[in-house]
Amino acid sequence: MKRLLKNRRTLTLIAVLVPLAALFIYVANRSGPLSPIPVTVISVETRSIRPSLFGIGTVEARYVYQIGPTVPGRVLQVNVHVGDRVVAGQVLGEMDPVDLDSRILAQEAAIKRAETLVLAAEAEVHDATVRKAFAQTQLKRFEPLLSMHAVSEESVDIKRLEYQVADTRLLAAHAGLNAARQETARIRADRDSLVQQRDNLRLIAPVDGLITLRDAEANTTVVAGQTVVAMIDSSSIWINVRFDQMTVSGLQADLPAHIVLRSRPEQTISGKVLRVEPLADAVTEETLAKLTFDAIPDPLPSIGELAAVTVMLPELPAMLVIPNACIRRFDGHIGVWVVEADTLRFTPVKTGAADLDGQTQIRDGLSPGDRVVVYSHQSIDSNSRFKIMDRLPGVTS
Repeated sequence: MKRLLKNRRTLTLIAVLVPLAALFIYVANRSGPLSPIPVTVISVETRSIRPSLFGIGTVEARYVYQIGPTVPGRVLQVNVHVGDRVVAGQVLGEMDPVDLDSRILAQEAAIKRAETLVLAAEAEVHDATVRKAFAQTQLKRFEPLLSMHAVSEESVDIKRLEYQVADTRLLAAHAGLNAARQETARIRADRDSLVQQRDNLRLIAPVDGLITLRDAEANTTVVAGQTVVAMIDSSSIWINVRFDQMTVSGLQADLPAHIVLRSRPEQTISGKVLRVEPLADAVTEETLAKLTFDAIPDPLPSIGELAAVTVMLPELPAMLVIPNACIRRFDGHIGVWVVEADTLRFTPVKTGAADLDGQTQIRDGLSPGDRVVVYSHQSIDSNSRFKIMDRLPGVTS
């Protein structure tokens, strides 16, 4: 009786443990460490891509103007402040003219006096011309009378002398007129020189732009050439960009670019490469390039602000392409996991250029139509059990 009871207990225990073991094995194979690893795959295809270059640059102004006096003096007034927009020809400030205004007035008076002397000299020329013409007429009238013995030879000599005197007076009058005119021209030149000096004391904006520096205030004494106001040509804003020398193959002028300013991370601004600098930075091993905006941003970015720049290189010929996520490092090699029936095979590959969409060229190692693993739920190897899914939770393809 006891033996039968013991057998019943054993059978009952087996009846409970067997289903539990089966359930454990089922669960372990479905969701435990022995379960197949979820993966996503993609077929290798042939198409062209457009690679890009990424660099960091700073906003700069192509044309910077440092405006100050050409002679030493005292600043009379400064009419602008940092950040003001100005137009070409606008008076930004002025130096103290000291006695220049009085000297210009004195020269104006001297010019009027010289013009009066010119008028007097012209009158003398006219008078001398009339006297010479009269003396010439008298001489021509007396010479025929001498041949007829109607007048004495002494009378004719007197007429000849009067003609010569009149001619000399006319020459002297012309000389006086020329001297008066030259003196007038000299005084005008002196006046124009003073006016030019007076105009140079006005600090004028050479172009439309933006004031970036106010380095002197009213009643400050400055030397010749010292900067009072600095400004930039706001239409000449560009970006000085640095690229790694190992990645600049294909960089050239007129390529389109996307610019993201540090102060506006949500905004992408279009631009293009203006030129690639002929001199590189040997210390940082970077190539320099200048980029311009297709349209100057408004408001104007700060000079010196950092910008992230992506330059779109020319489109490459079509070849095998896979997503960057397919490329793995396994056993010291770069390659991809190729799906063959129900097995995985690691295939080393030789990669080429890549684009902003995450596509990479494959130069060697794959064939069109090969299926390769893109994402896997965990690390895989050639012995891994796997199941192919359309997408993995939490992974954006």
